[in-house]
Amino acid sequence: MNNPKKTTRSLIRILSTIILILSLVFVYFLVVNLDIVNNPSALQELIGKDLVIGAILFFGLQVIQVLIAPIPGGVITVVGFLAFGPILGFVLDYLGILLGSWLLFRLVRKYGRSAIHLMLSEEKLSAYENRFLGNYFQKLVTLVMLAPIGPADITVMLAGLSKMTEKKLMMILAICRPLSIISYSYFWIYGGRWLEHFLHF
Repeated sequence: MNNPKKTTRSLIRILSTIILILSLVFVYFLVVNLDIVNNPSALQELIGKDLVIGAILFFGLQVIQVLIAPIPGGVITVVGFLAFGPILGFVLDYLGILLGSWLLFRLVRKYGRSAIHLMLSEEKLSAYENRFLGNYFQKLVTLVMLAPIGPADITVMLAGLSKMTEKKLMMILAICRPLSIISYSYFWIYGGRWLEHFLHF
């Protein structure tokens, strides 16, 4: 008999892969076809009055990608900057991540390990607990949220299992996530150009 949780994890992995592929295709379309890095208004001109609907849909996707840990949040974050510009894109990324993280924390705090098992096996969860949970967990959470790349969503899950308060976690997220969102997005959008300029300096 199939294990329901194992089946759910498999479906989530499939969904994550599909969203990753679609996100990468969309980034390629924005960068190559629309040349949105040099022409930021190109997408807005393309979608016209549907910009508001697009922003709402993207915000929802950003929330979902936090709740479903395997979904590649980094790629989706970059899409926000490319599709909606640095200001609106940042706002959508930031608020979506904050809301998604809060919901994820609340789910884990209420349902415990069973909520995490829908996305991670007990073996992987135990490995993360052994590696991260400890006396310095709060400092670790701060470092992970500041870093452009790191297991941010899994760290939120672990916070739900720990003694960390909701207020403390959200304060860390509110302060630290802007730096990681901006640095990650700008690195992938402009990193190649900066590197090329540096090598030819």
